[in-house]
Amino acid sequence: MYKLGIIGYPLGHSISAVIQKAGLESIGEEVQYDVLETTAEDLVDRIKYLKTNGYNGFNVTIPLKVPVSMFLNDIDDYANIAGCVNTVKITENKELMGYNTDIYGFKKAIPADISLNGKTAGILGTGGAARAAVVGLAEKGVKNIDFYTRNIINSHQTVNYVRAKFPNIEFNVYQIQNMRSLADTDILVNATPIGMKGYIADQMALEPKDFETLNPNAPVYDIVYNPTKTVLLKEAEKRGFKTIGGLDMLIYQAERAIEIWTGKTPDAKLMKIAALESL
Repeated sequence: MYKLGIIGYPLGHSISAVIQKAGLESIGEEVQYDVLETTAEDLVDRIKYLKTNGYNGFNVTIPLKVPVSMFLNDIDDYANIAGCVNTVKITENKELMGYNTDIYGFKKAIPADISLNGKTAGILGTGGAARAAVVGLAEKGVKNIDFYTRNIINSHQTVNYVRAKFPNIEFNVYQIQNMRSLADTDILVNATPIGMKGYIADQMALEPKDFETLNPNAPVYDIVYNPTKTVLLKEAEKRGFKTIGGLDMLIYQAERAIEIWTGKTPDAKLMKIAALESL
């Protein structure tokens, strides 16, 4: 039996337990998957608890995706590039191996018929999710990435980090309240939690008028998965934009996590059904 869990705060909205159990059961594995609310102040004690109580691994969500790196023995290339971790494997000798499966999930959720090579992307937010989006978009071949943030000063760390990692991409950062024309934007990504159930579910990270300048061929991608149709996606669909929801990204990153923990590939369709039933 696999003993797993998720750490972060708050976790009242999380459906990771439902998804992971469905995935592990689809490959014939029993699992105990615990939801372990953990603040940044509690992280040291939580890591000790996970290492000493027989856990095989755990998922990591906000606000711990960056600070958890301090406790890891090694990380994969995606975690190194993105600068944050969302999946950890605990080895038999209690070493912690960190991975970023968000990038895998982010990329796989983009339909194959959407070409981004040489294009411009707009990202709302500059947190850990934005970093994962940058890596995924870079691998899709984008040449320009524009960040939109409420606090430009707080965004400097992320922006400087990705500029150093991806010197061939031009990065710009703008105040979201004074959003410029989005006519040159070929894909718009919401990498903030705005619109998430239990957070600010009745809002979106931009103003309705901002859609008026958006390239009509640009898909709108919201990484928020609960609700499956956020205010942002409803507004985009109403205006005729192609949309990508966050649930597929969530399922695919969970699929990759299970592969890391078990070496087997779960049934993503069963995982999605379980997720939809729980939402």
